[in-house]
Amino acid sequence: MGVMNAISATFPMHESSARVRCWAIAGLFALGIVWGGFVAFAGVSAALVCIAAIVFVFTVRDFRVGVLVMILIMPISASYIFPRAMFGVTGLNPLNVLLVGTFMSWLLVAVPDGSIKRIMPWWLLVYIVPILLAGVNGLGHVNLIPSIFFDQEQVDFRNDFGYIRDVVVKPLILVAYSLIVGAAYSHAREPHKFIVPMMVSMWLMGFLVIGFFLYSNVQFGQLASEYARHFLSPLGMHANDLGRLYVTSIAILLFTWDRTQRPVLKTLLFLSMGLVGIALVLTFSRNAFMTLALVVVMYLVSRRRNKKLMVLAAVLIPLAVMLTPGAIWYRLEMGAGEGAAGVSAGRVSDIWTPLIPEILDKPFFGHGVQSVLWSRPMRMSEMMDVTHPHSAYLGAVLDFGVIGAILLIGFWFTVWKGFRKLARDTTLSPQEQGFFEGCAVALVSFMVAGFVGSSFTPLPEQSFLWLGIGLMFGVHAKQARERAFKPAPIPAVVIPRRSREHVGTRI
Repeated sequence: MGVMNAISATFPMHESSARVRCWAIAGLFALGIVWGGFVAFAGVSAALVCIAAIVFVFTVRDFRVGVLVMILIMPISASYIFPRAMFGVTGLNPLNVLLVGTFMSWLLVAVPDGSIKRIMPWWLLVYIVPILLAGVNGLGHVNLIPSIFFDQEQVDFRNDFGYIRDVVVKPLILVAYSLIVGAAYSHAREPHKFIVPMMVSMWLMGFLVIGFFLYSNVQFGQLASEYARHFLSPLGMHANDLGRLYVTSIAILLFTWDRTQRPVLKTLLFLSMGLVGIALVLTFSRNAFMTLALVVVMYLVSRRRNKKLMVLAAVLIPLAVMLTPGAIWYRLEMGAGEGAAGVSAGRVSDIWTPLIPEILDKPFFGHGVQSVLWSRPMRMSEMMDVTHPHSAYLGAVLDFGVIGAILLIGFWFTVWKGFRKLARDTTLSPQEQGFFEGCAVALVSFMVAGFVGSSFTPLPEQSFLWLGIGLMFGVHAKQARERAFKPAPIPAVVIPRRSREHVGTRI
């Protein structure tokens, strides 16, 4: 009878499980039909919403899933192949939806255990506050921007709301991204594995340019001409922006490769450097070529005691110089006989010189973020039609004033010191130490490149630098948590000498 009761009790359980599975399969099938029709009706936006919804479900369970996906898509999100809007709403895109979902999922974990206060360092506010104040300072000037920028769709905002959205909120997404990356690192069991999604993200950015070049009918030598500078513009990023992104990638890969002891990972890092290097060459960015040479020099100087490496470099560098294609030499020598204006591609005479009086007009607090658009020489057609002053240092003083520029540069200097400190931290794995050393070198190359381009405010070309900043936040948060939960040592009981003698006598 006991066996029969057991069998009779078992069958309803299997029947109930089978019923649940059938309903689940039927529900998924119905969802597929409904969403398929939605995609047919709404197009790509519906497909992206579907993908975002699936990722969001896994992110709710573990916010680190969302962080992993953001690491993959953050650099490529600036290109035109990545949607800027869904259902006609600017700003409603998969990255922002994923960021909000991941942030909310992280809060569910961070608030109960108190880890939220360990992620964000106080000195990050020194960077955020000037950007917010400069955004407020720029309000009310959108109507002064020449119409050519709107006609050519060089700016996406047409009112104060759009201005704040594009020049303040959108850049700060990278800051929020770094904080969430840091939170994921601090909760990771094997944090060194963050290097893998970083490499995949670099592959995507490398294949983006290489694939675009192979798909086009442009010859390699034609990219060196002055008229081919906008060849990569359909991708949504200028060649110089892509070049700076690739240089930071190679710097991080190079030093990580040098410190890594695992053969498989070392091979993947080496191949990744080759892929990104090919993409960098296709940008034909002189700025990128020069800063890449700076990265190589800094690497060799830091490894100058390695005699085998020095001999290898003495053989390979002259060989690489001799085998460099003529198109690259042509690009490097362009404008050399035309003085500073020719070498700088018109920056000195057509951009920097007209903007100097603007700096003197408001030297302490500046004119607001991206104020070059409504500057007097721009409105008077006395300078080149550009959306930024082609110098991170000039742009910082022009937009933020001397005080704001010092705060921004001070932030990046603090970040550099943090990278250098973690590169010597023996509690980290060798590849993590190499990663942070590469980030420090990449930041130096970025600051040097900033003399003729870029900006000190967050930009997509800084994606891998902000990834490094996020991992730095994560290391500090993880170490703080370990110190907080480390059990206190049990104090030793000291027995007086007379008591020990007394006890020994009795025993």
